[in-house]
Amino acid sequence: MNDDVRNIVLGVVAAGISAGLGWLARTYLWRRRLRRKQAFFGLPENSECLLVVNRDPATAEPAVHRFDVFALLELAALIKDCGANVEMVTQDGVRQGFGERTEFCVGGPGSNRRMLAHMSAMLPGFRVNIDPEPGPDRGAFQIGTERYRMDPGITEYVLLARLTTGERHGSRPVFLFCGQRAINNQAATRYLARHHERLARKHGADSFALLLKVVNSQAYGPDVVELVADVTRAVRTPLADPVAPTSHRAP
Repeated sequence: MNDDVRNIVLGVVAAGISAGLGWLARTYLWRRRLRRKQAFFGLPENSECLLVVNRDPATAEPAVHRFDVFALLELAALIKDCGANVEMVTQDGVRQGFGERTEFCVGGPGSNRRMLAHMSAMLPGFRVNIDPEPGPDRGAFQIGTERYRMDPGITEYVLLARLTTGERHGSRPVFLFCGQRAINNQAATRYLARHHERLARKHGADSFALLLKVVNSQAYGPDVVELVADVTRAVRTPLADPVAPTSHRAP
């Protein structure tokens, strides 16, 4: 074997080793990211989770608003990426506590009884005006002494929360997507899909609640979302009645 052939063989071998090491490194990083994602969502491989579906309050028939359907599809994609299995249950068909399985609960308390139960049990400092009569406070959020009114299609709010009981190791989280309108629920699921890595780095396994503002949904749909505040402490502190809330509304 002359020097030229030897150099060619050595070059091929070195390229093969480099490609193999690169593949191993990429696989390791991909698996590490997947494990972190699974840990954040409480969805190890082949685990079971619960997807709680609300109903469209605008109709008397059992139906789901199309934007809530889009939200459910985005959550289903996240669940599939984690390699978990999902059981879809209607908001009035859940008969279990929380912590055994990861739960994704979509819709405000006016369209989702399960959401109302979670708010009563875990979010005593958060209220939603579900009065069906028209008025400036219809659908408004109250968090502590702050009130967040919506201007439909212009400025709307949604609470995105990840809650754990903290009573035992391995307890699975509950994710809440509580919007003033159905499109806000989809905005929150999309926000979670885009920012779950950053949220995992910041909060780890701890509970959190974020108030998000959906900007000009009539033009931008669920895509333009701003973080208003981390309201974790406020929503977990019982409201002191009577309170004169400070209102927030788009000018």
